[in-house]
Amino acid sequence: MQIGIIGLGKMGGNMAQRLRNAGHDVVGFDRGDNTARDVATLEELVAALSPPRAVWVMVPSGAPTTATVVSLRDLLSAGDLVIDGGNSRYTDDAEHAGLLAAKGIEFVDAGVSGGVWGLQNGYALMVGGAAANVARVQPIFDALKPPGDFGFVHVGKQPGAGHFAKMVHNGIEYGMMQAYAEGYELMAATPLVENVAETFRSWREGTVIRSWLLDLAVNALDADPDLHLLRGYAEDSGEGRWTVDAAIQHAVPMPVITAALFARFASRQEDSPAMKMVAALRNQFGGHAVTSAAGSFEKGADSPGADVTPPVGGSPAA
Repeated sequence: MQIGIIGLGKMGGNMAQRLRNAGHDVVGFDRGDNTARDVATLEELVAALSPPRAVWVMVPSGAPTTATVVSLRDLLSAGDLVIDGGNSRYTDDAEHAGLLAAKGIEFVDAGVSGGVWGLQNGYALMVGGAAANVARVQPIFDALKPPGDFGFVHVGKQPGAGHFAKMVHNGIEYGMMQAYAEGYELMAATPLVENVAETFRSWREGTVIRSWLLDLAVNALDADPDLHLLRGYAEDSGEGRWTVDAAIQHAVPMPVITAALFARFASRQEDSPAMKMVAALRNQFGGHAVTSAAGSFEKGADSPGADVTPPVGGSPAA
C-alpha cells in the first residue's frame, strides 16, 4: 500500500522504515533538512501519491499539527484520508476532522506507543474514526503493530477516541514509573539491601510487577548502577496533565496518576518554595531549626544546645 508520512523524527522515521520493511510504498517528508525525506515540500508529497491518498501526520501536537492539517486540507482532494499519529490532545481531533470534512477529506486519529523500540518490536496502536476509514488503511496498521493478536484496537468511531485511549495509557505509565522509582529510592536508602540492581533484575520473572518498564529499569541500572550520571529532573509530555484534566471533567478519582504528575513538577525545582514555607512555619510555631539559603544550619528550639524562645502560644513539634 502507498502512504505519505509527514514528520521523520525518532518515531516517524522508524515507522516509515518498518512500513518499507513490510513492503509498503512510503513517501516521506520532513520540514527540517532531513536526509531521510523523499520530497522537499508538502506539494511534492501530495503529487507523488496516487488518489485516493493516505497521509500519516507525525509532528508535534498543538500548533504544528493544526498547521499541517490546514495545509493538507488545501492540497488534498475529496476522498483522501489523513491519519494523525502524533500525541495530539483528543479535543483537537474533532476540530481537525471538521476542517478536513469541509472538503470531503476523511480523518482517523491514532495513538501510538512504542518509542525508539517500535522499529524492532512494533507499535501499539489505538485508533479512532469511522470503521470504513480504519479498514481502508488496516494494512498499514497491521504492518506497524507487533506480531500476534495484540497491539491494535479500534477504540471508537468518534474523532479523538484513539488519542483519548493513548492519553489514559500515558497516564497509567506515569503512575507505574513513579511506583518503580519510589521503590528504587527506598531500597537504595537502607543498608539492608546491598544490591538494588540485582533485586530489580530478580523481579523480572515470577512476580506480579514484572513488565517491560521493569526490564527497562534493569537496563538503566546495568548502564549506571547508582544513577549518578543523571539528574533527578523529569519533564512531562502534556498527556499526564490532559489525563488529570479529563478525570476532573468526569469526576473520576485519580490520586496515583495525579501524584505522579506532581512528582515530576517537584523534580524541576532547585529549591522548593512550598518547603521553604513549611520550614519557616515550623521555625515560627515551634522554634525548629532551619537551613539558610547559604546552606548554613541555624539552630532551633529542638536542636542540641539551642537557645531559641518559641513564639507565644507555640505548639509542639510538627
